[in-house]
Amino acid sequence: MQDVDVLIRHGQIIDGTGNPWFYGDVALTGERIAAIAPPGQLPAERVGEVIDAAGHVVCPGFIDIQSHAIVSLMRDGRCVSKIAQGVTTEIMGETWTPAPVGGRLGVPLAERGAGETAEPTDEWLERSRGWTRFGDWLEAMTERGVAPNVGSFLAGSVVRRHAMGMAMGSPDHQQLDVMRRVMAEAMADGAFDVSYALIYPPDVYTDTDEIVEVCKVVAEHGGLYITHMRSEGTAILEALDEALAIGHGAGLPVEIYHLKASGRPSWPLMPEVIGRIDAARAAGQDVTACMYPYVASGTGLTTILPTWAAEGGRLFERLADAAERARIREAMLESSQEYRATPEGAREIMPVGLKLPQHRRYVGMRLDAIAEARGQAPADAALDLLAAEGQRIFTLYFRMTEENLRRQIVKPWVKIASDAGVFDPATVADGDLTHPRAYGTVPRVLGHYVRDAGVLTLEDAVRKMTSSVAARLGIADRGTLRVGAMADVVIFDPASVADNATFDRPHQLASGIRDVWVNGQRVWHDGNHTGATPGQVVRPSSPAAAMA
Repeated sequence: MQDVDVLIRHGQIIDGTGNPWFYGDVALTGERIAAIAPPGQLPAERVGEVIDAAGHVVCPGFIDIQSHAIVSLMRDGRCVSKIAQGVTTEIMGETWTPAPVGGRLGVPLAERGAGETAEPTDEWLERSRGWTRFGDWLEAMTERGVAPNVGSFLAGSVVRRHAMGMAMGSPDHQQLDVMRRVMAEAMADGAFDVSYALIYPPDVYTDTDEIVEVCKVVAEHGGLYITHMRSEGTAILEALDEALAIGHGAGLPVEIYHLKASGRPSWPLMPEVIGRIDAARAAGQDVTACMYPYVASGTGLTTILPTWAAEGGRLFERLADAAERARIREAMLESSQEYRATPEGAREIMPVGLKLPQHRRYVGMRLDAIAEARGQAPADAALDLLAAEGQRIFTLYFRMTEENLRRQIVKPWVKIASDAGVFDPATVADGDLTHPRAYGTVPRVLGHYVRDAGVLTLEDAVRKMTSSVAARLGIADRGTLRVGAMADVVIFDPASVADNATFDRPHQLASGIRDVWVNGQRVWHDGNHTGATPGQVVRPSSPAAAMA
């Protein structure tokens, strides 16, 4: 009868707290870490498997605080492109969640979040009709089987659509009460707080006071406010001020999604953004952020349209109407919004989510080149593509600078996130492109920014992707290597870990991640998925949340 299931020996242990590494052995029994000791101090007898980790780092599994894996995991629970990076927990919900269903929302699987590219199956479309509670879809995924642990914020879009659908304007008292009720029920179900993505409809239709009122409910449950700010361009300072004001007004911490200065005119503003966050923290306000380590963002081509075009859920109906389309086009060219289909702006825009056969030849081309090939202005080309495709068209926007990435990543209050869905390169159609962050976020930090550039220490890089996230979300038993914690464990080679995904060839798995365990079960070994799906639902375990 064995006492230990797995004994990992001779590893360079980085425990996730930011403490210096040390050599040691780690024992796993069942779902948990049973022991951590100096090398050779744990007996190898009565052990199911002994693993030699000499020359490798042993660390906690990585936690992705900004995942768009909802539909991806419904199609394939193995989570290949993330597990290959050592990601053991996916936290979703930036722009969209498929539950709870009710009110004026309808069946939410009809619309997907910013990073989703896959279609839900008929099975999931049918199952979703019964997801009246926030936790229903998470439980459904783990019952079916997923490799990583899963948790989620409640998307502010879902809160608002329960009460108002896709209508513009401020809620009345009754509608605001609906929002409060939906938020309270989700927090009781274990939501990781509320998220607002304030450049996308219907979130963009909310004002500061409405968000404060919803966040007051979150604060009662010990939660935080996480936001894709209203601007990441030239109005970024005003957007940051709004985020801080929401935190003050509702009395809760603030987390900023994918901190960035997007667009050349905004690049010089990043030092002041960082300075204001540092100053807010020095004054006692709890504000932190996450980021991804790439100079391009990824979202829908619809982002270049005026936000009112989606009011009432009638975007594609308006694009099919000549008069409405002309109005949209005029607003696109006159707008001061960050993403623009002007000739200059079009050079920064690469639509990659084109599905129709006649459009496939444009995948990987910038919008200005597509427009030239079609003999059109960029705005007309974009509108024609959107109207014909009838979908948001996932698009890359090359609008950031490496200098600012390095400014941000060293700040102790910055975490790492992927802002990406999940893929299996073996099942991707030829010619399909996506953002390389879906495959390379973690190894890019460990390989490029730690080993090659020397911007971060290995200990701090691991902390930014493990305990920093767990502590922020109140996940008590993950994010560190310690006795009694859940056995989410990664072994990687610090000399060879690398992101192989590029913008031209994104569907390339990471290298250097040798072994990955989730809840004590190995899900990745020597470049291959084991097929195991031991993932569990994770929820906040702070005292306030536990009492809810």
